[in-house]
Amino acid sequence: MNIEQLRKFCLSLPHATEDVKWGSDLCFCIGEKMFAVTGLEMSENNSISFKCTPEKFAELIEKDGILPAAYVARYYWVALQNPDAIAERELKELISKSYQMVFEKLPTKVRKSLAK
Repeated sequence: MNIEQLRKFCLSLPHATEDVKWGSDLCFCIGEKMFAVTGLEMSENNSISFKCTPEKFAELIEKDGILPAAYVARYYWVALQNPDAIAERELKELISKSYQMVFEKLPTKVRKSLAK
């Protein structure tokens, strides 16, 4: 999945927004909380990072090309460094699940304001 495909998919999720943080990281958010991150310029060192369940985290980091994400692995974020490590369909499912987990942790007031 290239950066434009990733943008299109992430922004298709309800109330998803994008923001550039730390100079060159494109962050996809719901209620100002990140659910996926990638570099603005896709390169061989670039990755797509997202949150997952503890069980899925343990499963994913066993695969080649998927590592615990720097700084946020303790929150069960992974970094997909090899685009062929998982199929695009599975990646979309994982990003959707990340979006859902982040949405569910938002304060009630924020969730209700997004539901309007």
